Amino acid sequence: MKGETTMLQPRKMRYDKAGPVVAENLKKRYFDAYYCSTREEGIAKVLELIPAEDVVSWGGTLTVDELGIKQLLAERGQKVLDRDTAKDMAERMAIMRAGLTCDTFLTGTNAITQDGELFNIDGNGNRVAAMTFGPKSVVIVAGMNKVVKDMDAAVSQVRNYTAPAVLQRFPNFKTPCNANGLCADCKSPDSCCCYMVETRICRPAGKIKVVLIGEDLGL
Repeated sequence: MKGETTMLQPRKMRYDKAGPVVAENLKKRYFDAYYCSTREEGIAKVLELIPAEDVVSWGGTLTVDELGIKQLLAERGQKVLDRDTAKDMAERMAIMRAGLTCDTFLTGTNAITQDGELFNIDGNGNRVAAMTFGPKSVVIVAGMNKVVKDMDAAVSQVRNYTAPAVLQRFPNFKTPCNANGLCADCKSPDSCCCYMVETRICRPAGKIKVVLIGEDLGL
């Protein structure tokens, strides 16, 4: 639609101005960070950051799925630990645990602040665990729609928008947000908001590589 294109163009222009600034702020916190204006550039950068000999695993991430990166890794013969290949829940959990000691862990992030901090909410904890310790390298892929002003804005957006939206993928989970779409700070055993991790500095330096893409990706 012509009107939609006109409306989106200023957003794209803003992304291309703000993205390099956010990447520089991530670098100040010892992340390796890259701004890629298009998804094609972003995909190429992600593949470049993953050595061909690495064993790769991943956390649940709509962004990585949307970009088709898993399929591209399969096409180039990458050795992967894929929990979705498990025969049952016991094998699935074993693959997830093995993923914490893989060479490269691939994931998205729920929010990035303008000054270069990450904020993530996790249900099982494997995704945030990998970000903080375990794999030799973590590659985070994120659209510019994940960038927010500060940590207060990050917590608000993830709690009130991202988490309730994610739960819609699991219709059998019994949480208030699955019933009405609104966060209620629940204590349900099905909650996806069990672990909340703020990453303000990357240690060791360069372990976490952030590929920021100038498009809206994921939730």
